[in-house]
Amino acid sequence: MKKTILTILTLVLVVSCSKNFDEYEHLVQPQISEKVPQKMLVYEAVGNPNETVGNAFGALFSTFFKLKKDHEMDMAAPLARWPKGPDVSMDEWVGIYAMPVAETVTEIPEKAQEEHPDLKLETWKYGLVAEILHKGSYASEGPTVEKLHKFITDSGYEISGLHEEEYLKGPGMFGPGNPDKYVTIIRYPVTRKMPGTIESNTVETKVVETDSTTAGGLK
Repeated sequence: MKKTILTILTLVLVVSCSKNFDEYEHLVQPQISEKVPQKMLVYEAVGNPNETVGNAFGALFSTFFKLKKDHEMDMAAPLARWPKGPDVSMDEWVGIYAMPVAETVTEIPEKAQEEHPDLKLETWKYGLVAEILHKGSYASEGPTVEKLHKFITDSGYEISGLHEEEYLKGPGMFGPGNPDKYVTIIRYPVTRKMPGTIESNTVETKVVETDSTTAGGLK
């Protein structure tokens, strides 16, 4: 397990080092924009993210490199979607982990599928999304998420899908590194509110303070 986690941390470091973060600086202030669909290699896991992340990202990264041999594609930052809110026990959390892949990928290599039967290919559809850049530890996301929620409401939109995170920079090769330097895009699909829509405060936020040493932006 330690070897698996080290490999994942190394890969996360490689991804982050190849990123030009200047292109994301505009997201320090929340933005609404159009995002095109993206084909994803997906691994869904139920349980405490600190315990499931190793298998999830291990399966995604190892399979990505198998696919890369036959498809022209660059490695992008990993993502995760979180269907359940913080009122649910972490042992019941569902993490939908993903790696972007080329549109030319139509099947998962047989050996990879045998090793990781939960892997699947999906196209994540987006449309209008609200995004904000969070700089800092995963446990400190709360105020950033609240700022994004307020921006969405004040702009006349409402959240229409799952909480999503894109992990631009996270734990490094030799451990957690400095959590204050982590860089994460927080994202929600949104739709324009219809006239007369009653305000609701039922949107759940996936922010709890737990172990911040896990790879991939997980609590």
